[in-house]
Amino acid sequence: MPYITLRDGAQFYYKDWNPSESTGAVLFSHGWPLSADAWEKQMFFLAGHGYRVIAHDRRGHGRSDQTWDRNDVDNWADDLAELIEKLDLTELVLVGHSTGGAEVARYCTRHTTSRVAKIVFISSVVPQAVQSSISPDGVPISVFDGFREAMLKDRAQFFLEVPRGPFFGFNRLGAKVSEGLIDSWFTVGMQGGLKAVYETTRSWEVDYSGDLKALDIPALVIQGDDDQVVPIKTGALAAIKLLKQGTLKVYPGGAHGIMDTQPEDINNDLLGFLKA
Repeated sequence: MPYITLRDGAQFYYKDWNPSESTGAVLFSHGWPLSADAWEKQMFFLAGHGYRVIAHDRRGHGRSDQTWDRNDVDNWADDLAELIEKLDLTELVLVGHSTGGAEVARYCTRHTTSRVAKIVFISSVVPQAVQSSISPDGVPISVFDGFREAMLKDRAQFFLEVPRGPFFGFNRLGAKVSEGLIDSWFTVGMQGGLKAVYETTRSWEVDYSGDLKALDIPALVIQGDDDQVVPIKTGALAAIKLLKQGTLKVYPGGAHGIMDTQPEDINNDLLGFLKA
């Protein structure tokens, strides 16, 4: 299994499919509390169209080491920089879902866009997920406090309730529920270390508007208008106003986990953006 050793000695897992292809490289960054496996549908599709596709398990998640500290967006960006430099990736397209959107944005502003050609935000927490003076339509801090309390009280139960309800929109009337998706989300989420998935929620309170304003590369912003995790007004509709070269795609009725609920739409939109 492919790992790199990070600056603090932590083992950092990644998957690298179709590495011999020269069409281009796409690097995926997952959301909370998942792993690289969240991107399998997109990776399989794009690899089949000739792209090299890479995804990692954020520190504390999946198969990467469960480090006690450095579970914050600046260190995630530094980890990502080490992986990109180790693989010597150039003309890269970065794709981030939810928390992963913050990670790829912060990589670009904390490190460089010299290796990056384009960036994609899907259901992302940028520019700021929490309700604040600059994000009045954001999620009240009490909701995130409730997340943290629920994880400490009974993480396993909470990690069943999230995919059964808001994440995939399975709590909506008439929704086609996939027990497989619920079980998969639960299993992958429980692989993560408690401290890492707990501390990740603090990254949803960070203001990323400066990161978005600084981006000087084409950006695709995708979100469903029925996202119950990150309200679209504080997510995509706010982000697109800050990007110099942004393109917005809104999925009517789309949930937060649209890579799984609408994979064909996501795959085709990604492919179109890559080719543009």
